[in-house]
Amino acid sequence: MKTWKDWGMKVPQNQSDYANVEGSYPLHGLTLIGVVSLNDPPRLNVDLSVDKCRSAGIKVIMVTGDQPPTAAAIAAKVNILKHPQREYGYMMNELKMTAKDAWEQSTGVVVHGDLLAAKHRAQDHLAEDHPDKGDFLQEWISKFEVVFARTTPSQKLLIVDACQKAGHVVAVTGDGVNDSPAIKKADIGIAMGSGSDVAKNAADMLLLDDNFCSIVNGVEEGRLIFDNLKKSIAYTLSSNIPEILPFIMFILFQVPLPLSTVLILCIDLGTDMIPAISFAYENPELDIMDRVPRNSKRDHLVNTKLISFAYLQIGVIQASAGMYTYFLILNDFGIRPSTVWGMSQLYGPLPMPTDLYDPAGGVTIPAGSYQ
Repeated sequence: MKTWKDWGMKVPQNQSDYANVEGSYPLHGLTLIGVVSLNDPPRLNVDLSVDKCRSAGIKVIMVTGDQPPTAAAIAAKVNILKHPQREYGYMMNELKMTAKDAWEQSTGVVVHGDLLAAKHRAQDHLAEDHPDKGDFLQEWISKFEVVFARTTPSQKLLIVDACQKAGHVVAVTGDGVNDSPAIKKADIGIAMGSGSDVAKNAADMLLLDDNFCSIVNGVEEGRLIFDNLKKSIAYTLSSNIPEILPFIMFILFQVPLPLSTVLILCIDLGTDMIPAISFAYENPELDIMDRVPRNSKRDHLVNTKLISFAYLQIGVIQASAGMYTYFLILNDFGIRPSTVWGMSQLYGPLPMPTDLYDPAGGVTIPAGSYQ
């Protein structure tokens, strides 16, 4: 190839000089007129969103069709590879460490699709339910930082399946036809709004702004909705024990009914509805993105912890406070707590122009003697 020093000079090489070389391509007689470089930088704040995911206990795995060096460089820019010098391949090739020491000390790994395909073919003889099937993938995704490069659509399916077998809830995002099988396989398929129609049809949701940051914002908003629903349900359930206890006291101990059905309706419709709805507008807690993800099989919206909190803790405290206030008010009006038991069976427990039964003395006071 001519350089700027050889401009206009005859290149002393002919195609016949290397025509018999395997894989040769005629590059003589060309003139360099310029170099074009393309740069496709990541979107703004993607690195911050990845850090936010990591603090929330969400692992971000990069699966791309680029070459491993390109994939590693991009992953380092967006903080998926936070420590490039501690990547498995870098420690083996650059630091000349043994495979065992490099694997034990590395925090991340960049896997070529050809290596994945070779290991998968080596296990073709194993049944799908064999415990050793896909153990190499489980070992790779156990690393803190994982990047898969030069992958095919079938390999993306293997990665999603391995993550699901490890017990993770998997969300896959993509925009191309090659991503659609993995998007369909994932628990939550996310397609870009500008992506192909095949990917959109396979996805569960669409990102209209094509921004990874929107996924992180959606996770935060979902956690906020889940928290606020739990608060609203706990507040609503906590009033059941204080409302039922007066009826239990009335039935078992014949205590005059402290809370009538009309008052219960006033409490439920007047003082429960508006505060319960207001919980939907609560701001997120400061640590909402610092918690580990909840277990979808165990941490339900209404679980044993919430019921015990609403009924046994808050409900008992409210019921005790209400009954204490009821007996205190009766005592202020001259009805001692010791005289309340069984009083609901009496006719006219308050002074009336008729015979009155004195529970303390066990005698009947004739009408007129107390006037």
